[in-house]
Amino acid sequence: MPIAMLLGGIFYSFFNMFTDLMPYLIFLMLLFTFSKLSPRSISVKKLHFILLALQLGLATAAYFLILPYSKILAEGAMICFLAPTATSAAVITGMLKGDMGFLTVFTLISNVGVAIAAPILFSMSGMNPDLTFLDSMLRIFIKVFPLLILPLLCAWAIRLTLPKVQQVMLRFSKMPFYLWSLSLMIVTARTVSSLVNLEKHDVKMELTLAFSALFICCLQFVIGKTIGSKFNNRIASGQSLGQKNTILAIWMTQVFLNPVASLAPATYVVWQNIINSYQLWKAQKN
Repeated sequence: MPIAMLLGGIFYSFFNMFTDLMPYLIFLMLLFTFSKLSPRSISVKKLHFILLALQLGLATAAYFLILPYSKILAEGAMICFLAPTATSAAVITGMLKGDMGFLTVFTLISNVGVAIAAPILFSMSGMNPDLTFLDSMLRIFIKVFPLLILPLLCAWAIRLTLPKVQQVMLRFSKMPFYLWSLSLMIVTARTVSSLVNLEKHDVKMELTLAFSALFICCLQFVIGKTIGSKFNNRIASGQSLGQKNTILAIWMTQVFLNPVASLAPATYVVWQNIINSYQLWKAQKN
């Protein structure tokens, strides 16, 4: 991860040329992830809906509470809460001896919830003042919903009609990691490019975005673990809320919101990996 971000930052002018590949990389990451999820294995629990309500509720509350002070900061905070669970969260959960099945199902629910809620929230932020609220919502919905839902439908279609292809996909279980690394280089390049091309650098705002992402990251891990403890599912719940698909979050921010606000999810990926590294070190020590 640090190498991917470093390369993207140093060679931002080169990797920024591949920005148009982002939707396809996100699609492939989700396709490989959902290929491991059988329709029969889906078991929806009460805790899934509690976590989803928190994810969407905190995103909405953060935006409207911070908006009077700074719209950029409000958008950065909102996207850090709103981003769906990372596709790699199941791997970390398994290494921590958590419930991988629970988290995999929540990854699906989280993506569906974001696909529905994101167009509404982004429209409220005033993506394009020349468009009505309904027009803005429909435009965002057309772009976001297929990107999050089509991989699931395609994965299940392959499972039913092309089982040999699915078996091949399962052999490449680490493919999402490599796609994620490539995506990370591209989104880092785009973020750096946006900052470099700013007419006036607001260092205070950039630092505020970075440290607000740290606070939000820690908060979501704590909330997830606290609530999960009451349902005997502490590890998976913490990862469900805390570990985000930051690649998707950065892409959505840069496409639908102020590109500068993407610094929040861009630094969130650093914070969440530091927390995950600590959790894995502690688990191995124990």
